[in-house]
Amino acid sequence: MAEAPYLVALALIEQEGRRALPLAGRSLTVEAAAAEQPVEVAHALALELLLRVWQRSDEGPIRRVCGLDSLLLVELPMERLPEDLPALKSAWLKTGDTQAFQSGLRVMAGRGWTLSVAKFQPLTLTAW
Repeated sequence: MAEAPYLVALALIEQEGRRALPLAGRSLTVEAAAAEQPVEVAHALALELLLRVWQRSDEGPIRRVCGLDSLLLVELPMERLPEDLPALKSAWLKTGDTQAFQSGLRVMAGRGWTLSVAKFQPLTLTAW
């Protein structure tokens, strides 16, 4: 993994019969990259992403595409961002092949988590 990876939050959703994959990202500090879980940055990215998804709901109902795996957080080397991630995203938007998307993302990612929340509990990161 690169010395300072990039943390990306992704939401695999469907809206009005069309797939969408909004994402948000941020560079990690060396300290956050070394932590077991980048909790503080993860919470900020999840909030940013989910607010953007919520704003999209004005355009129609939104549905998660693959249950708990619909909201992901992954660490990616910076060199994967300009070409590899957009190509993977584009392929998923065109084909809807979630298994191929997840496999490709796992190959690229150093670490990954699913994001979830339960009533009266903080945001939970679970190893993906």
